[in-house]
Amino acid sequence: LLVVTVICFSIVLSGICYAMRLLTQEEALKKVFGVDAKIVTENKELAEPALSKAKERLGGNLVYYQKGSKSEKVDAKTNFDFYFSLKDGKKTGVAIIDDEPGKWGPVEFIIAMDLQGVVTRVEVLSYQEKRGQPIARHSFMSQFEGKTSKSPLKLYKDITGVSGATISSNCAIFTVKKAIALYEELYLSK
Repeated sequence: LLVVTVICFSIVLSGICYAMRLLTQEEALKKVFGVDAKIVTENKELAEPALSKAKERLGGNLVYYQKGSKSEKVDAKTNFDFYFSLKDGKKTGVAIIDDEPGKWGPVEFIIAMDLQGVVTRVEVLSYQEKRGQPIARHSFMSQFEGKTSKSPLKLYKDITGVSGATISSNCAIFTVKKAIALYEELYLSK
């Protein structure tokens, strides 16, 4: 009876999705900018015409829901914090922290770029995935380094997905596209 109970309990646990916090916001900012970086935050409202341009670049939406996702709703924000690293009082890089729906729940990312909008680093802060955990690995995230708005950013074209985690892989791709589009529309197009 004990063996049957343990087996049943193991089967139940294997279907449970765990929320995992990998980095706090402060840890993530230090990881992408360095531990000694001075960081300032600028809040920007995405209003017309930048809102329509960003949506158009992202396929019509600011949040990417995928068929098969069991994630709870993620609100489409129009207000964003941009984190800038400073050296000698001058901006040296920018980062955006964003949530996107994964397979089992929202995935929180930080996307760091240089001031021209070239991706320098992407990290996962938290996720609620069963099979999508490998997207948090450096081997997956490092594929985004050097990407720009001119990069295809397409699964199996210039980004190799995580086997068995297509929704999580596409979630990461979309959030990188979104970060680039937001930065370009709110800062570089002016």
